[in-house]
Amino acid sequence: MKKAQLEIACFNLESAIIAKNSGADRIELCANRNEGGTTPDLELTKTARDKVAIDLNVMIRPRGGDFVYSDFEFGQMKSEILALKKLQVDGFVFGILKEDGTINEQQNAELVALANPLSCTFHRAFDGVKNKFQALESLIGCGFKTILTSGKITNVVDGIDVLATLVEKANNRIVIMPGGGLRSTNIGLLKEKTNAVFYHSSAIIDTSEIANPEEIKALKAHL
Repeated sequence: MKKAQLEIACFNLESAIIAKNSGADRIELCANRNEGGTTPDLELTKTARDKVAIDLNVMIRPRGGDFVYSDFEFGQMKSEILALKKLQVDGFVFGILKEDGTINEQQNAELVALANPLSCTFHRAFDGVKNKFQALESLIGCGFKTILTSGKITNVVDGIDVLATLVEKANNRIVIMPGGGLRSTNIGLLKEKTNAVFYHSSAIIDTSEIANPEEIKALKAHL
């Protein structure tokens, strides 16, 4: 069985370099940790791409808050994908919902097509959908390669049963990536119960916004 992999959410260049040096398999680059992650600027992304040789996925999210976007914001997301694609990044992370808590299939599919041939991850907007199993099928249909989710709004431990069922129902058609409160202290349990193949953490364990190298190594050690 293929060894599970680890993605580190990085909110600055220092974290991205620490993640790479500490054995992370992939970086999710974002800005604004307090808002749950938004699109990083071009300059940060370009520098990170130059300094980090592992896979680099970039968040596409124009603002914090909900995941229902105006036409202007949707246009902004399209522009960001086109601009960031030129920097040789490896993939994008985004998610758009409708007002009723279902997947906005039309808009998501349009962004996936725009990102092609780069892979796309549907982020934790998934935790806000009403019917997760219906949403799973919608996202496979849109062309996403990965879903980042805690299983529930709270964290991966509370959502562990949902995560296990999602992995089973996905049946290798899409990667279910547990994230949200994932730490070296619980990743072993998550791996045992869910059989997921990719895991997501910020590896931030204090009040700074810097990933902790020892936490990344500890996360990797449990995989």
